[in-house]
Amino acid sequence: MSSIRPLIPLLVAAGILLGGNGLQGTLIALRGAQEGFSPAVIGFMGTSYFAGFLLGCMAISRIMKAVGHVRSFSALAALASAGTLLLILVIDPVMWSVIRFVTGFCFAGLFTVMESWLNSGVQNHDRARVLAIYRIIDIGSVTGAQFMIPVFGAGGFTIFAIMSIMITLSLVPISLGDRSNPKPPEEVKLDLARVWRISPLGSIGCVAVGVTNSAFRTLSPVYAEQIGMSVTDVVTFISVGIIGGALIQYPLGYLSDRWDRRKVLLLTTTLALLSAFSIAFLAGSAPLTNFVLIFIFGSFAMPLYSLSAAHANDRADKDEFVLVNAALMLFYSIGAIVGPFAASAAMEATGPHSLFVFMGCVYAVFVLITIYRMGVRSAVPEGRRGHFIALLRTSTVFARLARRKGDVLAETATVSQRLTNASEAERK
Repeated sequence: MSSIRPLIPLLVAAGILLGGNGLQGTLIALRGAQEGFSPAVIGFMGTSYFAGFLLGCMAISRIMKAVGHVRSFSALAALASAGTLLLILVIDPVMWSVIRFVTGFCFAGLFTVMESWLNSGVQNHDRARVLAIYRIIDIGSVTGAQFMIPVFGAGGFTIFAIMSIMITLSLVPISLGDRSNPKPPEEVKLDLARVWRISPLGSIGCVAVGVTNSAFRTLSPVYAEQIGMSVTDVVTFISVGIIGGALIQYPLGYLSDRWDRRKVLLLTTTLALLSAFSIAFLAGSAPLTNFVLIFIFGSFAMPLYSLSAAHANDRADKDEFVLVNAALMLFYSIGAIVGPFAASAAMEATGPHSLFVFMGCVYAVFVLITIYRMGVRSAVPEGRRGHFIALLRTSTVFARLARRKGDVLAETATVSQRLTNASEAERK
């Protein structure tokens, strides 16, 4: 425990940011609906957020190299905090879309700085423990923060002020808890074509999950509000889906380590499809029925990203873990840009339940692609199959933190071999 103690300030900051980010996503949808914004407008705000997030993922390494961890974090947190207050000062869909773009950029940078810092401070033997703590913080803070909305209400200034305070307070542990300000990480090589060749199925899976998960996180509050749920029921609905995915992810991962991972991916996607259609056609407006079905939906929809990534990593070389997962994060972000706006168009055309019809159709396409890929490519031999790791979609550098001991050793050996070869070439 003593080796993890220096990381506690970073983990505290992570909890504050994860909670604030999750709270803001839900509140934007609820408050936007109350202000009369259409689902298409709210969907476009979600698209704006993920477009900013994608740009932030690609730009933050240069910013960190220029000014360091602390200054990068401080500048981005100040922008995100100011943007949060501006949301309530100027209630306008165009302004909100611009702010959500800036906020997406800021949060991508904040998570990258924080996870880069964690990666530099964690010992290899503590990685699994730190990842487990980080995952608990993620689920606890995101679901817990949602319930501030019914406590303080979505209609006034207070909840926006609280979000701004949360983002600002994340600066305190970062500024006072660690003065090491480590060397910025090397830029992650983003070779999308290479990763696509390694695993077309894993890449397509991350795009599909980006489309559906972003649609769910952006528009599920609108769905719940439009079918007549109270504010408390809305946040419960969202939280139950997130918790379902957290609880079932590891059993599915355990199963995928022992079977052909594509079979588990096919089964999980099929169950996500069926549960999405069940919500669309069977749930109606009864809160309890929706809670039960969204728990089932979340149980199978949320783990799909990690399952797709695990399959892609099975196809990659040991030293390509970081490269592959950085690219998969960008594939996810590309899908996430498309998802909210496309789903909101369906909701505008045919009503709130079409959100889940849209997601079910995306899963149906992915099922067909999975069946096709299973027919044209053999399974990964059991000896090459790695262990499942639950991945967060917070930054492209999360893969560095999630690396397993064997991956670190393999990557180190590869780098050492390259340096040796370069030295020999120079001597010649």
